[in-house]
Amino acid sequence: MQEVLTALAQVGILAFVVAGMAAMGLALTVPGILAALRDTRLVVGVLLANFVVVPLAAVAAARLLPMDDASAAAVILVGCCAGAPFLPTLAALAKGNQETAVGVMVLLMVLTVGFAPIALPLVLEGATVAPGDIASSLVVYMLVPLSLGLMVRARYSGLAARVSGGFKAASTTGLIIAIVAGLLVTWRDVLGSIGSWLFAGTALVLVSGFAAGWLVGLGRGTSERTVLGLATAQRNVSAALVVAASLGPDAMVRTLVAALFIPLALIVVAGEVGRRSDSSATSDQPAEGTTA
Repeated sequence: MQEVLTALAQVGILAFVVAGMAAMGLALTVPGILAALRDTRLVVGVLLANFVVVPLAAVAAARLLPMDDASAAAVILVGCCAGAPFLPTLAALAKGNQETAVGVMVLLMVLTVGFAPIALPLVLEGATVAPGDIASSLVVYMLVPLSLGLMVRARYSGLAARVSGGFKAASTTGLIIAIVAGLLVTWRDVLGSIGSWLFAGTALVLVSGFAAGWLVGLGRGTSERTVLGLATAQRNVSAALVVAASLGPDAMVRTLVAALFIPLALIVVAGEVGRRSDSSATSDQPAEGTTA
């Protein structure tokens, strides 16, 4: 049964990533995605937050908190791997800027391929990082469907509008399947991590990431600052799990637990931000029978 649930989780993640990337491409444009990346201050801030601040926070948590080796490895792995395909979904929940989310996501995913093989062996003994493994999953499952969606959007905008909803639905369904199946496989470990040092270390990575991203957006609107906070807090689960496989089953399970906790927590945060955004927009509208 566990093998079936594990396979379901893998299929769900694959559907979520591929369909989600295609849906983003069908809804956005290349100039819009690249617009945020023309801001040098923003790009430098995002890179420092994701590849300096959060990895240092993760290493500090692993070294200072009295956690076991597998838990310490999991915290370091999620802290050092940035850029997650889940970011556009979180941005949508938070009513944030989708083009900024996708631009930052692609930038972080690409740079993680170069950063992880250099950084992880320095801070994590026994870690074997194959850039090709990370890069292949990035290209095949993320960049290719995103690029195809952008091409269809550029040439056949009407078709893109008609089919994008189906891809979004497929992505959402895949996410639900992946989370439910993943929780059924690891529920004992998830429950055991609550209140543990693994939980504390992962929470530290999450909080430091959101705070660092939020600070990068100083001077910008709340919507964009929220996207930057979510972009830094949400780590690259796929890349972390690829490396965890070289460290043994205990590290793999701990990494999976951390990988489940972070998006679940951020779904709550993003949903609350989006709800407050809707409430604020409603309160700003003039009452019926009055003039603005």
